[in-house]
Amino acid sequence: MKIIHADDIEWKRGLQHRGGTFHFRHMFDGTPDTPGNFQFNIGRIEGDFESPRHRHNFEQFRFQIDGVMNFARNGKMGPGSFGYFPEGAFYGPQSADGTGTTAVLQFGGASGSGYLSRAQVREGQKELEKFGHFEGGVFRRNEDVEGKRNRDGYQAIWEHYRGREMDYPKPRVRDPVLIDPENYEWAALAPGVYEKPMGVFTERRCEANFIRLDHGASWTGKGRSIYLVVAGAGSVNGHIYGTLSGIHADEGDTPVFAASDDSVILHLGLPDLAGLESSLGHCGAMAAE
Repeated sequence: MKIIHADDIEWKRGLQHRGGTFHFRHMFDGTPDTPGNFQFNIGRIEGDFESPRHRHNFEQFRFQIDGVMNFARNGKMGPGSFGYFPEGAFYGPQSADGTGTTAVLQFGGASGSGYLSRAQVREGQKELEKFGHFEGGVFRRNEDVEGKRNRDGYQAIWEHYRGREMDYPKPRVRDPVLIDPENYEWAALAPGVYEKPMGVFTERRCEANFIRLDHGASWTGKGRSIYLVVAGAGSVNGHIYGTLSGIHADEGDTPVFAASDDSVILHLGLPDLAGLESSLGHCGAMAAE
């Protein structure tokens, strides 16, 4: 089990294959080149950020900490809102109504397509910039280079890194699921312990829920999960947590949360991809296409 506190992490510039200004605090990584690879960050988007309508071959959970994210026809996410963005489903275009901060878990889903690490994305972007440039979230290939002129930025990086065209999975859910947890009632699980379930998704059962602990209460979580403390203070397996502390519980870990102050904890359960076949290998020398 690992615990990290967001306030201890410096902001870094990221998502430069998109348009505008984005900074992030990097929290946790999975294992690259595996179907279950993941990345958990807290990101801050400025008002000039833009991303075209696009889709991914991985999944996302989003929790809006502050500000408003605008996904156009898919709706907006205001403070405290939660979203599930399925693999293969289009969303956006995306922009920010001013500055917004979002906790984002991106992870390989049921299709077995995996998820590129941040280092792999940087490597792919650097290589592609030899053949074109990124503008407004789109890779625009130089006219004297063979290949498709315009490509979604991430798709172009993925295809360059993997050495083949991206085969988008058919979406199990056609659109992002945007949820307002404030409109849920807390359901009692045990004395001083309450839950707001956000949902269980796909046959691989990725899941999300909010847990509320009254002062002095305790709750036992499970492995293969990411936890974000939304509010409160306490400890988990003897390690102190506070607001925006993140916890990664790996397979076989048993995190036990004990609240010294009223706490709200977001639990994000990663999918069970056991037995899933995939072919994720790096192509070696990258081609220009």
